[in-house]
Amino acid sequence: MAELKTRPTRASVSGFLQSIKDERIRAECKTIAAIMKQATKSAPKMWGSGIVGFGTRTIKYAGGREAEWMRIAFAPRKGKITLYVNSGFNGYGELRAKLGKASGGKACIHIKSLSDVDMPTFRKLVSDSVRNLD
Repeated sequence: MAELKTRPTRASVSGFLQSIKDERIRAECKTIAAIMKQATKSAPKMWGSGIVGFGTRTIKYAGGREAEWMRIAFAPRKGKITLYVNSGFNGYGELRAKLGKASGGKACIHIKSLSDVDMPTFRKLVSDSVRNLD
């Protein structure tokens, strides 16, 4: 079976965030990092070369294989920020609907700017996503 490509690294999260060229996206990523750090009570780690993850959990594949994975994460992408959240809890759909201008699937949400989302809903989505993994 193939090995996961996305793994924790020793790269500097602060160095990664500082390297984001777009000043607005850099500032928004720092805000998201603070919110996710508070929700997980975990320091951020780089996962691969471009994902900032918080906490770890063990995921189990249908075939029985287990892997270490982040509890919650985000990644700055060209023109957007991708959020990696837990979508498998009661109330997720309502929170997602109230979040504001965002696209993507269940556990992968794309936003162009934090100004496009309702921040109290964003904070609740992050905290509930983390809390419901336990």
